[in-house]
Amino acid sequence: MSHIFDALQRSEAERAGAESSLAEPSTYSVATELLQAAERKRRGASAPTIAPGVALPEDADPLEQFPALPVSILPNSRLVSVGEEESLGAEKFRFLAVRLRQLRQTRPLKKVLITSTIPQEGKSTVAANLACTLARRKQHKTLLIEGDLRRPTVAQKFGLGRVPGLSEWLRGESETMNIYRLEALGLWVLPAGSAPENPLELMQSGKLSPTMEQLTAWFDWIIIDSPPVLPLADTSIWARLADGILLVTRKGITEKQQLQRGLEALEPAKLLGALVNGSTDAAHSDYYQRYGPAASPTLPPRGSKQT
Repeated sequence: MSHIFDALQRSEAERAGAESSLAEPSTYSVATELLQAAERKRRGASAPTIAPGVALPEDADPLEQFPALPVSILPNSRLVSVGEEESLGAEKFRFLAVRLRQLRQTRPLKKVLITSTIPQEGKSTVAANLACTLARRKQHKTLLIEGDLRRPTVAQKFGLGRVPGLSEWLRGESETMNIYRLEALGLWVLPAGSAPENPLELMQSGKLSPTMEQLTAWFDWIIIDSPPVLPLADTSIWARLADGILLVTRKGITEKQQLQRGLEALEPAKLLGALVNGSTDAAHSDYYQRYGPAASPTLPPRGSKQT
């Protein structure tokens, strides 16, 4: 496996085009009217709400309903894409964003799942940096979902504090989705919220799938930071909802056997590639540069906790 991001292009099955038969003019008109009525009903039912029972106007931007929060980047957040735009790490994330856009030209790709085989491999750091990089294109609305409900760290990286998030929405404790706009970054974030007692059961309650359908209609890119693959079953739920998967590994941490098991647990058709985190070589051939004491004294040394 290369030390750079290697998109694993896979051949996709040719889509069989179904032949459509011409209907009689009168039948066609009636069918059109019925379809239009159903579409109007669907839009009304799925329209986002400002308050209970009050729908947004049809021509309104649904993302305007979500509040803005200030960003406070912590010194040990490792967000090289924010404030260290000229660094090698930030450049590599820009390269990753370009590769994803290239893949998008040949396959449907909007919801990208970031996961790892085990904890401590830096998946949340990769997810946050990638989302910030994609959000720099203002015409592309980007959402970062903190999908690790058990050990969330994404909201902490941006200094958002304790705010309601995905858990509260899935439990029915919020009238609207707990999405927040980080205006300074041009990024939207759906944090995990308070840790639930039964994350897996909550995600299987039936509300997550329609939520993702609505978010897919609103955003151009959705980056999902999920739990690791091996210890938990949560990732399998996110994987079914994602269009593509990036697997994060860490040099010196990920064992070959663990990597093999992680790859076997993922759907091959959705696997985009793998990223090697923790490289000590600063050459441009390495994908994700390790940031330790030698590179920046304000960041924690290798071996410190990160998810």
